[in-house]
Amino acid sequence: MDSDLQIALVGAGLGLVVLIVAYNKWQEHKHKQRAEAFRSEGRDVLLERRSGAGAQERNEPRFGDGEDEEAVAGVGASGAAPSAARPVREAPTRRSAPEVPEVLDARADCIVRLEAIEPLEAQRVWHAQSQQLAGLPVRWFALDETSNQWRGLDAHSAGACHWYCAAMQLVNRQGAIGEAEFQHFSGGVQRVADALMALPAELPLRTDTLQKAAALDRFCAEVDVQVGVNVVATGAPFEGSRIHEAASAQGMTLQGDGTYHARDVDGNTLFTVGNLEPSLFAADMMKQVRTGGLTLVIDVPRVSEGPVAFDLLMQAAGRLANALGGAVVDDNRTLFGAEAADMVRGQIAQFQERMDEHGIPAGSPLAKRLFAI
Repeated sequence: MDSDLQIALVGAGLGLVVLIVAYNKWQEHKHKQRAEAFRSEGRDVLLERRSGAGAQERNEPRFGDGEDEEAVAGVGASGAAPSAARPVREAPTRRSAPEVPEVLDARADCIVRLEAIEPLEAQRVWHAQSQQLAGLPVRWFALDETSNQWRGLDAHSAGACHWYCAAMQLVNRQGAIGEAEFQHFSGGVQRVADALMALPAELPLRTDTLQKAAALDRFCAEVDVQVGVNVVATGAPFEGSRIHEAASAQGMTLQGDGTYHARDVDGNTLFTVGNLEPSLFAADMMKQVRTGGLTLVIDVPRVSEGPVAFDLLMQAAGRLANALGGAVVDDNRTLFGAEAADMVRGQIAQFQERMDEHGIPAGSPLAKRLFAI
């Protein structure tokens, strides 16, 4: 009885094992068929290498010239760009700063250029700078982008521009700017930029600017020379009406500074003729003038070809002396002869040669600004 039961259990166990093995074989065969079907019908797009003329090669985005951009746009081997291809746009770049206005000079001016992302109305700039830079001799310019020319900015300027320029002269005949003037200028321009949401192309350095101003001022002081010759009355004082007549006969004109100006063909002043006495000449008062003499002055840094201008001065002095009854003398009332004239002519030439060597020729626009009266 027991042995029959044991035999039956063993037989059942063997049958179960056979059944499990058969089931596993069937499952393995089934999964193998699915794998074969997947391998034959699909492609591994990640691992598959390029094959065939119609396949596209992966292109990584990169910076470069036009050929690179064409590759990025997806031009295939056949030369036809896919309809879904999208051109790559270059990132916007900041405009380069334009050159400073020609009337300015980096040796003599503290210059700041301002750039606005959107065009700024000229009147907004003028109003802002008048609040921040009041009391300083600052010149403003606006860049006309149509003509690419800088235009002077004033209270009547109109239009809108991307670029503006502010400049303050470092030196004049009163001396060089100091730290207070520099801080007022640089800080004021920065506040103007902040108020208008503009960007300074660059800001001047305090130490460098002040050192440059001091050095230029020293040079200007060394060549700032005025040469004078006097025509004094040898008898009765000169009458104003006769002075006017004699000066006008030589082409001189009475100007608002109270002196007669002798000019060249371009209208530049060569020398002036003024009253030897303290009072100035005035057109409506010349009939009442009585004076003991005249002073002829040449402003050496402001006159080109100084020796030639001095010769013209001496000729005019001689003619005035003859017309008015006077004599040509120096400041010590000593007769001004040919030997003295030669010496003065040579000194004028030396001063102007030094200016040429320094890159600021006498009579040039920069010289006239630095030695403005």
